Amino acid sequence: MNESMPVSRDVDYGAAKLMPDVDRKRAWLLTVDGAPQSYVDLDEPTYLEFEYARRLGHVLDTLAEPGRALDVVHLGGGALTLPRYVAATRPGSRQDVVEADRGLLEMVVEHLPLPDGSGIALHTADARAWLAGAPADSADVLVADVFGGSRVPAHLTSVTYAREAERVLRAHGVCLANLPDAAPFAFLRSQLATFATVFEELALIAEPAVLRGRRFGNAVLVAAHRPVDTAALARLTAADVFPARVEHGPALRDFIGGARPVRDADAVPSPEPPGGAFGIG
Repeated sequence: MNESMPVSRDVDYGAAKLMPDVDRKRAWLLTVDGAPQSYVDLDEPTYLEFEYARRLGHVLDTLAEPGRALDVVHLGGGALTLPRYVAATRPGSRQDVVEADRGLLEMVVEHLPLPDGSGIALHTADARAWLAGAPADSADVLVADVFGGSRVPAHLTSVTYAREAERVLRAHGVCLANLPDAAPFAFLRSQLATFATVFEELALIAEPAVLRGRRFGNAVLVAAHRPVDTAALARLTAADVFPARVEHGPALRDFIGGARPVRDADAVPSPEPPGGAFGIG
């Protein structure tokens, strides 16, 4: 049982709290302003608690043969859950984590330290500004999991941003994004239309109840210039405790419908989650 005490701190963009999990000895939940941000088990970094994190992990597992090192850029740091996962499953990977909240990063590293030799470099910067200065063709994977409060910032939703992400990725590279929405999916459809203008292949992973419009939730966007192994992803996501569906091809084009790509001038944040959707007391 975890007998550690909760840690609270005012960071740059809100009130952060690290709460120990009573069921796992060295596991912690990070919240910012009451909204869950990350879950980390220091003894078992391959354990992913959140549904969307598991889906991102499944994609990362299918991108290359098991154990092969990758160069990964993470936009959004949280408690560094996915960087720890990649370091454990793909030793020798080089990873850059970009997080705008310096206070949050300092709190996480102080209380949930990274293992020696993790290959994880931390950068305090705005995600899009950092991306603009990153070298072309330098990453195998880009994971976008950036939230201002509980919303994806507007400047990380446009075609210009998607092109910047594509520039940093190698030809075989894959872009992943965590996108929250609910029916009628104006935000999610616009994001799919936006990334479809830049990338040849798209897939979307989400819980069926979310796709049917029954509740607000997270969807994982996968964008690449090469075919995504949707069959392997479908097997993995269907076997989860909370099964998800993988949409691609004609079904995904039908879902996008007449949605238009987002320009910088028209960009808006993702919708505010309904009260209680993700909050913790």
